[in-house]
Amino acid sequence: GVDLQVCTYKNLTCCTKKMEESYQTAAKQDIQQVLQTSSATLKFFISRNAAAFQETFEMLIRLAENHTSTLFCTAYRNMAAEATVHVQEFFTDVGLFIFGTDISTLEFVNRFFDTLFPVVYNHVINPGLTDISLEYAECLRMARRDIRPFGNIPKKAMGQMGRSLLSSRTLLQALNLGIEVINTTDHMHFSKDCSRALLRMLYCPLCQGLLLSKPCMGYCLNIIRGCLADIAEVDLHWRRYIQSLEELSSAMSGTYNIEHVLLNFHSLVNDALVHARIHEPELSEQVKKICGPPVRKPTQSPGCSFDQNKDNQGLKMFSRDSEETLTKRRKEFMSHLRLYRAFFGGLADQLCNNELAAADGLPCWNGEDVIKSYTRRVVGSGIKAQSINPEVKVKGTDPVISQIIDKLKHVIQV
Repeated sequence: GVDLQVCTYKNLTCCTKKMEESYQTAAKQDIQQVLQTSSATLKFFISRNAAAFQETFEMLIRLAENHTSTLFCTAYRNMAAEATVHVQEFFTDVGLFIFGTDISTLEFVNRFFDTLFPVVYNHVINPGLTDISLEYAECLRMARRDIRPFGNIPKKAMGQMGRSLLSSRTLLQALNLGIEVINTTDHMHFSKDCSRALLRMLYCPLCQGLLLSKPCMGYCLNIIRGCLADIAEVDLHWRRYIQSLEELSSAMSGTYNIEHVLLNFHSLVNDALVHARIHEPELSEQVKKICGPPVRKPTQSPGCSFDQNKDNQGLKMFSRDSEETLTKRRKEFMSHLRLYRAFFGGLADQLCNNELAAADGLPCWNGEDVIKSYTRRVVGSGIKAQSINPEVKVKGTDPVISQIIDKLKHVIQV
């Protein structure tokens, strides 16, 4: 083959142009395969934990909803049917927020107490034989923030919910981004120069009949560090990402612990109802001033629409050790993830050491011949270091990698 592009040598070889082209494809596929294999454990580890955290949060939300509905069914049975609807809406919003929908915790906590006020007025503050009219209920709902029937409980709930839900939402977002980072680096686009260098390193020896020779370590490092220069740029941001995940994880303990906040929400609601009952006379006066005397309509039969036995077995088992489980899972996850801090910085070295290069002291391939040892300069990792790479020319950063770095920076800020 006199028309070879890369595997060109003084003497004729046993390769044709067509063989060289298929070797070119094979070289890229080999490196892609090696890359994916080396990140598979990390990717599986993050994916599995992201799914487990999500499942735990879903279970917590169901359990907290269960507790709150049970409170109405046992202690405030006459208003349970109406209140349970608002409880369900509230916990639906909690779930939407944690799993990434763009809604405000302030809004949905406020909405819950707004909609609860007419129910409490009708059954606790000013109970009558008939229900208040829809118009009157709407007036109460609108006036709740001025009248403050629940004291500072809604404000307390907002503070606790805001912080604990945000940290859980951020944890899930960050883990999903971790998976996206690995998917992006697993499917790197190799430049023309890098593809040729890979072909020269992995398949050109075959054209000379050198079937068993492996590349020299220094030669391998130059080529792989050149081809993965973009990925090495992720290193610094990946380390910061893991560090900020650690900080987030330790901040998720204490008062703003999601288990604590969600599983105690029912007692906050109870405090709010007790506050309203204690201040009945002045609340009645305030309501009269703003909404006038109550306008009533025929009553609907109250009852408890909530099925307390639903899920109870699984939820009971979960509630006993949920706090311990989640805290323990977070700690275990972080201590394991810490081991992958230098993953992107050391990727090229890992590939050459574990998979591709000849062991030290053995004869090895240097791109032209089998020799005793590689004599050219070996460059460091990252884009800057490649300006003096003797084996691969590296241009600027790949826009896809720049984009994933920007996403990492953003999640670190969040």
